[in-house]
Amino acid sequence: MDQSAALQNRRILIVEDDFLVAQGLAALLVEAGATVVGPIGWAEEALAFVETEADTLDGVVLDVNLHGEKSYSIADALTRRHVRFVFVTGYGAEALDAAYRDYPRCEKPFDAHLLVRSLAAA
Repeated sequence: MDQSAALQNRRILIVEDDFLVAQGLAALLVEAGATVVGPIGWAEEALAFVETEADTLDGVVLDVNLHGEKSYSIADALTRRHVRFVFVTGYGAEALDAAYRDYPRCEKPFDAHLLVRSLAAA
């Protein structure tokens, strides 16, 4: 399935602490038509960015674990601001705190089509 325009004109933030994974995500999102912001790899920095720039974002790819710190405060800030996000994680749903298990999630290594569809379904 051609997804070259699935995220056309959408500004997507990548919050990911692994540089190589972030670069792969950026390439995938650009191929789907997105304008990529970031990556940001630290929870505190990402939270500050979301608090000031959320209205400029159309979606966020959010790693659950950022340098050993859970990204739930970022997820909460995005939810309050009605910004769609997709968790990416190397763990199954059971590793997430119960309150966050119903949010969209892609496991690493993730399915590129699923990730793009999840972001596009806003």
